[in-house]
Amino acid sequence: MADLLRAFVTGDPVKHSRSPLIHGHWLREMGIAGSYDAIEVAREHFPDFMAKLAAGRSEFVGGNVTIPHKEAAFAGARKPDEIARELGAANTLWFENGVLAATNTDGYGFATNLDNRAPGWSGQHSAVVLGAGGASRAILMTLRDRGFRQIHIVNRTMSRAQALVDRFGKRFTAHPLDALPEVMKGARLFVNTSALGMGGSPVPHIEFAPLHDDAIVTDIVYTPLMTPLLSMAAEQGFKTVDGLGMLLHQAVPGFEKWFGVRPVVTDRLRDLIIADLESKA
Repeated sequence: MADLLRAFVTGDPVKHSRSPLIHGHWLREMGIAGSYDAIEVAREHFPDFMAKLAAGRSEFVGGNVTIPHKEAAFAGARKPDEIARELGAANTLWFENGVLAATNTDGYGFATNLDNRAPGWSGQHSAVVLGAGGASRAILMTLRDRGFRQIHIVNRTMSRAQALVDRFGKRFTAHPLDALPEVMKGARLFVNTSALGMGGSPVPHIEFAPLHDDAIVTDIVYTPLMTPLLSMAAEQGFKTVDGLGMLLHQAVPGFEKWFGVRPVVTDRLRDLIIADLESKA
């Protein structure tokens, strides 16, 4: 029997992660002798976990890292790529010639989801990003790299939004929540990166009419799949894209690095994850 290739996802907590379902599906589909396990590591123990991994003293070929360890994963990797360095955070770890490498695939997952579900979404347009937390960094970098000429960051705490403007440059502007109607005027993309609507929590009414008629509204939250914000936008006649595809597509590069085969995100996989979400709703 071939040696078992072992990968992981770690966070604190991590039991809610759907990554084992995603990677387990691909391993079975391709008949690969591998495993992918969820490992909960407390914040205070994560530096030791990273040191052991980087020194080659663990049984893993790499893995994923989620909240709250992404910044520490970047710091502990020996060979972070340009994306991880700019974001200051990593979610994917693997070995290159025995050296622990790192990247962040959140932006790739976000862009590929929209490429598949809303072709033509990017270009010389303006975009509105709601939220200025850690989850917004990869989105903002992706919007810049995909050609958006102006990106408005709207957040309850202006200092956090301004910190992202300072980080990413002149195409970005920071705004308080009450500026939302103004900055939405003519925008072709609206992205929610905040926790609004997560778990079905209530969301204040948002009037999407100022957006361009062909605008797309997307949410990186995927529990529930049709978030209150997306429902609101759909009722007002706008095209919406849910956040599940971002989760699925961001998993692709890591699987390829650990197991040597590039997987495909299919409707069958999407349906598998949706069924799991619904069973736990």
